[in-house]
Amino acid sequence: MSLLIKICGLSTRETLDAALAAGADMVGFAFFPPSPRHLDLQAARELGRQAAGRAVKVAFTVDADDTTFANIVETLQPDLLQLHGKESVARLRDIKQKFGLPVMKVMSVESAGDLESLPGYAAVADRILFDARAPKDATRPGGLGVVFDWQLLKGLDLALPFMVSGGLTADNVAEAVRVTRAGGVDVSSGVERAPGIKDPEMIERFIRAVRASEKLPVR
Repeated sequence: MSLLIKICGLSTRETLDAALAAGADMVGFAFFPPSPRHLDLQAARELGRQAAGRAVKVAFTVDADDTTFANIVETLQPDLLQLHGKESVARLRDIKQKFGLPVMKVMSVESAGDLESLPGYAAVADRILFDARAPKDATRPGGLGVVFDWQLLKGLDLALPFMVSGGLTADNVAEAVRVTRAGGVDVSSGVERAPGIKDPEMIERFIRAVRASEKLPVR
């Protein structure tokens, strides 16, 4: 099975087209005002229409309330909700029931202890995304270009589909996949020329690197 590739934090028609043309399986849209990738609802509506039927539309949120989710669902019509905050297992269950959409929970990883809550989330979420834990003084939980120790996921026995993110680039994504055996990868800052400004050529290069990694022998 091919690796799933998610390009996150897309905010313009040009860069969304670049991601779709290069073969992204998932396209992510951020709904979090502190992020330089934050979308307003009108822009989300337009980009959602552009991506419809061409890739899985993912809505990135951080501890969002029900009103925010309702607005996102109505305008973007996402296929998947990505929860990147401190949402509890109960909150995940509640969101799934209320909005009838699959949920991907982000697990912030810095040490083995960060994986202790994984079983609870895995029992409710439809997919897990492992990301680097943000520094304590960070204003947002992801998209910071920080890499975590992929060895922490080596040999992970998880029935649920999972992806990895955190400081991935065209130069290191093959190694990340080799170590973690993840079924997918997620990139944001690694395909940007400036915070929040995606680069079409970097997007294409990243996707080429992922596809090339699929042809490498297993070690």
